[in-house]
Amino acid sequence: MSAPLSLEELTRSVKTGEIDTVVVVMTDMQGRLVGKRIHGSFFVDEIAHHGTEGCNYLLAVDVDMNTVPGYDMSSWDKGYSDFALVPDFSTLRRVPWQPGAAMVTADVQWLDGTDVVASPRQILKRQVAALEKAGMKALVGTELEFIVFNDTYEEAWQKGYKGLTPSNLYNVDYSILGGSRLEPLLRAIRLHMSGAGMSVESVKGECNYGQHEIAFRYDDAVTTCDNTVV
Repeated sequence: MSAPLSLEELTRSVKTGEIDTVVVVMTDMQGRLVGKRIHGSFFVDEIAHHGTEGCNYLLAVDVDMNTVPGYDMSSWDKGYSDFALVPDFSTLRRVPWQPGAAMVTADVQWLDGTDVVASPRQILKRQVAALEKAGMKALVGTELEFIVFNDTYEEAWQKGYKGLTPSNLYNVDYSILGGSRLEPLLRAIRLHMSGAGMSVESVKGECNYGQHEIAFRYDDAVTTCDNTVV
């Protein structure tokens, strides 16, 4: 696992050309990363000090990015304005799978500095604070399970995501042989996640055709959830 990236290290890496892009991200209502890719020198000179902005419709859309009526904070009736993406530098990390890139997770605030209460990260932080007030702390570990198909994204879309071919055609639960077929992919994921500062424990096959899991070491709830969306 690589050490977290400090702002000082980022600044040096931008000056040497090792890092040229900083991806500023937030989590939307579907658990996806959304945000901006910022040119490295502009991030260091400007964004690191006052953040950046995003349209508030990002928390008021469906999975296909269509605007949804009924939101008080964002609608065609009230208009679509901006909120602030304020970098949390404890989340600053390298992005090994994207050359020259770093990533930082942002807290979502209104332009007056108050939290956007509907933001998933702000919801979780309020829950964690309430738990700590009660004298407890949440430690969370994840096992991320997924199915690998042989089809490309384009082929899957053209098929309507039906009739896809799984990478394993039998139950590979705990199977070392079955997992070996996908080890190049699984190894790349392990190494990239570790390079991004996550503590990877293990990978294994699962019961469903093409199904595998990657387990990560537990951490505090916010850190684990930040890592999970990455």
